[in-house]
Amino acid sequence: MNKQDTAQMSLDDDFDRPFEDVEPLQWGALRELCHANAEYFMPHQDENSIRIRAALMAILDHLIQLQPLYKEISRIAPMFDLDVQTPGNGYRSFLVLIDKCIIHSRSICHQIYCQKDSIFFRKSYHMREIEACSQLLASLCTCLEHLQTLYSWSEYINDGKPSLFIGDNHNPHEILNKVETINQYCFYGRCLGFQFHDNLKPILKTILVCMATFSEAFYANGTLLARCANSVKYMLDPEIRARRIVDVSQRADISFCQAFWFLNETDIARKLPAITSSSLAINQVISIPPEELTLSTLNGSTISIPIPNSHIGKKPIHVRLLSSKRRLGMVGSGGVGGELHGLSNELIIHCHGGGFVAQTSLSHETYLRGWAISLGIPILSIDYSLAPEAPFPRALEEVLYAYAWALNHASTLLGSTAQKILLAGDSAGANLNLGITLKCLQLNIRKPDGIFMAYTPVLVDFVLSPSRLLCLSDPLLPMGFLLRCLKAYIPSDNKKVTREKEHDVAECIKSDSESFAEVSESDLIALALSPNGDETNDAHKLASLPSDSTLNSVTLTEADGMEHLQEEAKSQEYINKFFELYRNCGTNTSTHIGNGTISEDNNISKNDRSWSFFGWSLSGRHKESRELDTENIKSPLEEFIFTVPRDPYLSPYLASDNLLAQLPPIKMLTLELDPCLDDSVMFARKLRLLGVSVTLDILPGLPHGFLNLTPVSKEASEGSDLCAKRLQELLAL
Repeated sequence: MNKQDTAQMSLDDDFDRPFEDVEPLQWGALRELCHANAEYFMPHQDENSIRIRAALMAILDHLIQLQPLYKEISRIAPMFDLDVQTPGNGYRSFLVLIDKCIIHSRSICHQIYCQKDSIFFRKSYHMREIEACSQLLASLCTCLEHLQTLYSWSEYINDGKPSLFIGDNHNPHEILNKVETINQYCFYGRCLGFQFHDNLKPILKTILVCMATFSEAFYANGTLLARCANSVKYMLDPEIRARRIVDVSQRADISFCQAFWFLNETDIARKLPAITSSSLAINQVISIPPEELTLSTLNGSTISIPIPNSHIGKKPIHVRLLSSKRRLGMVGSGGVGGELHGLSNELIIHCHGGGFVAQTSLSHETYLRGWAISLGIPILSIDYSLAPEAPFPRALEEVLYAYAWALNHASTLLGSTAQKILLAGDSAGANLNLGITLKCLQLNIRKPDGIFMAYTPVLVDFVLSPSRLLCLSDPLLPMGFLLRCLKAYIPSDNKKVTREKEHDVAECIKSDSESFAEVSESDLIALALSPNGDETNDAHKLASLPSDSTLNSVTLTEADGMEHLQEEAKSQEYINKFFELYRNCGTNTSTHIGNGTISEDNNISKNDRSWSFFGWSLSGRHKESRELDTENIKSPLEEFIFTVPRDPYLSPYLASDNLLAQLPPIKMLTLELDPCLDDSVMFARKLRLLGVSVTLDILPGLPHGFLNLTPVSKEASEGSDLCAKRLQELLAL
């Protein structure tokens, strides 16, 4: 028995051809350990021993029940792959979960077997560990039964293979209602992260402890002392943490999802990219004014790009320009030392993920910095408006407008000739990139030269697929969060979308994440005189805006196209306009809060500000109380009965074959355990059938949104490097 550790590597890889000839070694090893441990605890009659033996016997029963299910899913899974070289789909993902669960359970059983006679053996601890394994195996066994149902519902499509998406003739609620009976607590307690790389497990545990603790602050259940005590328990007691996480994922509203996901834009998180990666020459936030914008069409005429106006009216669009090199024609270059490079021939336009409801380019700076450095070309990341305040199609309108603006201003503001433009994005951002590419085809304007998309939903609807059931076990994208993001993004007649006056002057807002730089008159004169940052003329050798400042609508209007401004009076007029705007902004202490709305308090001075930790006020001020209802058990699916429009700009998978066939080369990256895996596989299958150049990478052991974990995970960092490599391949086409 003690030699089993030396065989760990070979055992871990023994799942390539399950049950074809003999049972995989890991199954046999787990069964042998269960029998040995059960025999050892047979004479013991204390409660812990009895429960350990009962859990071991339950695992043996589950293995018997699992074997035919596992064998059947193993048989059908290859039918859904993109090709032989790219094995991967939701059916395979659940087989991986079973494999990982058996490896984890065997590890726990081996610990018990080796330590059972030690004076340091903690019987109660190991009893809870092995019970958690038994519950995990039981839940996964139920999942395989549901997969069999999904397979029986699958229909063959044009490529001659069965579809991973379940057709309209089957109601997804039939399965989702059954899924609610699955024990989800086992995925968030002692077995948390069992399916991911080992070095990610403590990271995921930390994130979920933070989520549970933050929920205590966000939802004011009980007294402050009780909430503090609970937060300590979440660190020490996996079962209590699991119960809280499941309660929050099932019952928390969209404002909690937003607030929690925005935590990675706190002051500490903002400093992390600068600490963990090399600095950039340019990190500039620009505010694009909502002005008339025209583009040339492919047939030589001109077309006006609609100014985004839906739901929240006209407002500026913020974009972030990142570059490792200071370039001619790039905003911020005048205030940065070092070599001035020529225009880049390429430009990457990026859209961030966040479920359409949260995060900004700042959240994704952790990996965008690495891309900008390794690729050496400018990256423009778009901060589109977020749902539920700005549901579909607002974000799509803004991304299209920003794309068109970038085409018009690439050489004068972005340091690029834009001979080649790539779109890059993850999750919701990549969905938007596909949407605007379809818009480009519809408007007959220049389309991007290539698209890179990571773990992307391409069918935004209540459509079941095997991988979407992975939300039941996903620590970062649980089922409740996914459904709430969908509901928030879908426009609905009963949504009360109000337009507040702050939206009309959004460019004036000083937020926690970005601020307007304090600039002198000479700074603005230099920007107006030399928007390209050209320092060769000594008469105009003045400092431009710092590279980490925000250029607002007024400064952009002045800078663009005013290279030869000579009249001092005209310059002074623009300067006065800027300072008047700047002073007006300073009179309001408005700040962005997590859900994208604006809070305003003009009566609190800096000395009277309330300090807080995780939202707990330390100055005696109390915010509006919210409570999480954990008593009235109600199916979370009941509130999600609404119609999702079958719009190809919302769900690019639904676009006509004629449009999809015109898409540029696409490189897709997804994850073996990602709820959006089947979206990527099905989209790649469809594009390949239409003759579109498409590749698909499926990475193991990483969770959805892994790109945000690059500073703390070696595997996530390697995944980010692969993304940069695929971008480089698109640039070389």
